[in-house]
This record gives sequence, structure tokens and C-alpha cells, in this order.
Amino acid sequence: MKLEEEIKQTKPFKSETQKLILNISFTHSWLNSILIERLKPFDLSPQQFNVLKILKGKHPDSYSNQEIACRMIDKSSNVTRLVDKLLLKKLVKRVEHSSDRRAVSISITPKGAELLAEIDQVNTEKGSSFLNIDEAKAKIINEWLDDMRT
Repeated sequence: MKLEEEIKQTKPFKSETQKLILNISFTHSWLNSILIERLKPFDLSPQQFNVLKILKGKHPDSYSNQEIACRMIDKSSNVTRLVDKLLLKKLVKRVEHSSDRRAVSISITPKGAELLAEIDQVNTEKGSSFLNIDEAKAKIINEWLDDMRT
């Protein structure tokens, strides 16, 4: 569906650039809503999921809170709070350094890795058919978005 129909826009946009900015923002919100729904059965927020994916990418090694924060999609996330919630769920573990108690290392637990595998399985089964684009178009859009940020 066209953006104008989605937001019930009656007047034309001032420019294609203005429409593009709003379209990207609207699409981000739409995709985030889908992610929230898919993660709900697993009792995870998109930000917690992002932390787990970051840690899974480093496994078996660990990251500090600062290293996690710089890799987050949502840069405004409170990593310490997110890690605390994941600790309560036993999805990550925190190790304090003996030389500096303020320095900690965070790593994913086997339970956290198993949960990600389960989520990946569900996502594979549900697929990304809601995007209505093929791999070739996805590649072009990725290139355009990368170019836009340079």
C-alpha cells in the first residue's frame, strides 16, 4: 500500500525527499511492530533480542556494556538495564574482572543461545513474505540505504 494511503495523506508531499524520510520512518515503525509481535511469545523486547544477537555473534567470547552499546541498533537503549533483565532470565551471564570491579564482561548463556535458535526457527517458518520483495530488490534497497548514510 502506498504511504499516502497508509497515513491518509490528502495533500501532496512538498518533495520526494520529504516523502522518503517519512516513508523510512513509517516503515521502521511497521517492521518494529512485526518484530514486537514475533518476540512476544518469548518474553523479549526488540532491544533485548538485539543484545542477545550481538552476544551470539561474539560467542564464546564476551563484550563489555560499552561494546554492546556501540553495536546496538537503538543507540538510546540502556544496556545495563537490558543486561540486568536478561540476567534475571538466565539468558546472559556477567563476570566481574578481578583487577577492576567496575569492568564486567557479558556473554550469552547456553539457554540464551537456545532461545535465539528457537526464535530463528519460528522466523524461518513464518518467513519474511510480509516484505513482498525478492532478494535482488532487497540488495538494491540495502545499497541505497547504505549510500544514504554516507
